[in-house]
Amino acid sequence: MTTQTLSPLADARTDFPGLLTADGAPWHYLDTGATAQKPQAVIDAVTRAIGAEYATVHRGVYARSAEMTLAYEASRRRVAGFIGGQEDEIVFTRGATEAINLVAYSWGLANLRAGDRIMLSVLEHHSNIVPWQIVAEKVGAEIDICPLTVDGQIDIVAAENMLTPRHKLVAFAHVSNVLGSVLDARRAVELAHSVGAKILLDGCQAVPRLPVDVAALGCDFYAFSAHKLYGPTGIGALWAKSELLEAMPPWQGGGAMIDRVTFDKTTYAPAPQRFEAGTPAIVEAIGFAEAIAYVEFHTVEKIAEHEEMLVRELREALGTMNDVTLYGPAESAGIVSFSLDGVHPHDLGTILDEENVAIRAGHHCAQPLMDHLGVPATARASFGLYNNQDDIAALLRGIERTKRIFG
Repeated sequence: MTTQTLSPLADARTDFPGLLTADGAPWHYLDTGATAQKPQAVIDAVTRAIGAEYATVHRGVYARSAEMTLAYEASRRRVAGFIGGQEDEIVFTRGATEAINLVAYSWGLANLRAGDRIMLSVLEHHSNIVPWQIVAEKVGAEIDICPLTVDGQIDIVAAENMLTPRHKLVAFAHVSNVLGSVLDARRAVELAHSVGAKILLDGCQAVPRLPVDVAALGCDFYAFSAHKLYGPTGIGALWAKSELLEAMPPWQGGGAMIDRVTFDKTTYAPAPQRFEAGTPAIVEAIGFAEAIAYVEFHTVEKIAEHEEMLVRELREALGTMNDVTLYGPAESAGIVSFSLDGVHPHDLGTILDEENVAIRAGHHCAQPLMDHLGVPATARASFGLYNNQDDIAALLRGIERTKRIFG
């Protein structure tokens, strides 16, 4: 394996208490694509928010409630600014899955009709497939699947040839959670808009490792989650153009999303509050903002450079093994998927765990992509800003041990 100079980000590992085993040994965590470890700054912010600073928001007239309300809405501004949006364009959700479902059940049911078409791609996560299948069945719309290029990228040329004025929505992953392939998002937006379609981008794997500017991209909807961005679980965000949010009906009813309730008629709050029924994830929102502050301190550009270096080194090392199959493009964003001949990924993952190496093994909530690849599952190593070459070395040692065990 080629020796390269370590990125300064390698020192960030000490900020993450979860990267040690119970006996204090290094834990080689290579599953950030599933969920990222949390820096101490986020843990501390969440602890303060759920402890000494805790109060409800938007309701209390007492001082601490007012302070927490200001902090909660400041979190919304920080999330919006991180992706180049405005605060009234950010809806807090339970995660990217709920964000996509919100678009499907609110915008989709209000705007899609029988005979309309939706375009997805082969590599989509189930969360960007199933909601559209449900809505399509309800309204009588049809779904088209954009193929991939040979190296596992969404085939933009094929998308251009397939799109028609009957297409009302395109929903693509900005970065594949299996292959790490990066969508030419700006071109995808242009193609969707050229036939009058709206476009939603699943940004879960993009926002932790790529600079994202929704205004520059020109997309209509952008969904992402906090827990893949070094923040808490249970919260994510939908960004949408303000004019779309204003025209969308609520999809859940309850407190906080209303203007005036009577038994004769209820009127609703303006967006984004219209889509945030009930007591919000207050503590999680505070942690979300702190995670973004942490990423902004290191800069997404440096994180991208660091992860790209690690991807190159791992792919180079695995590429020398005749019994390893690599999937996806050579230039991927922080993710390397592979298989080892004669070894199920679950067996590999179990043996690696004995070596204090954590990878993802399975279909990665992308079963149509597994069918396309002709495998039931893959092994996936996904990097975060805290990973270094020691993690790669530990993974390679574990693979060699697995080969010896399986003969």
